[in-house]
Amino acid sequence: MAIRDVLKMGDPRLLAVAAPVEAFGTPALDALVADLWDTMHHLDGAGLAAPQIGVGLRVVVFAVDRNPRYPEAESVPATVLINPVLTPIGDAQEDGWEGCLSVPGLRGLVPRYRRLRYVGCGADGSRIDRTVSGFHARVVQHEVDHLDGILYPRRIRDLTQFGFTDALFPGEALAAD
Repeated sequence: MAIRDVLKMGDPRLLAVAAPVEAFGTPALDALVADLWDTMHHLDGAGLAAPQIGVGLRVVVFAVDRNPRYPEAESVPATVLINPVLTPIGDAQEDGWEGCLSVPGLRGLVPRYRRLRYVGCGADGSRIDRTVSGFHARVVQHEVDHLDGILYPRRIRDLTQFGFTDALFPGEALAAD
């Protein structure tokens, strides 16, 4: 459909809690999902949330196959996730480097739950119920945070582990965020 502008940190719309989707399989929802995919792929993102393109609905998309921004990440299946609910499995967390299309050029070391269950709906209203771990769990948590008005820098525990990608990883071929 269309590549949309991605809001950047500082835009107050990124701090708002998104509203639940009430109707599935509508032309408007289908167009939103198409715009999210087009924008995410254009920018080599691992995921994108509707609030990042200025739409205050609880909709995220994510997928990772080969991504220059995350060259060592395992694959994550292409997913449209609407009205998600996350449930951590256990208390174990792990730190991992994250970037964000709304926080371009920066990376931070962010703690996330290692394992979790997520439930929600696809664009047609079909139920999604998955238990995941590793990078898949990290991506889901990052994207769902956007639905609650949280950008990853708020999760960083040690701000010495937050900075510009080219300064943190000099000489590495990570794509800019």
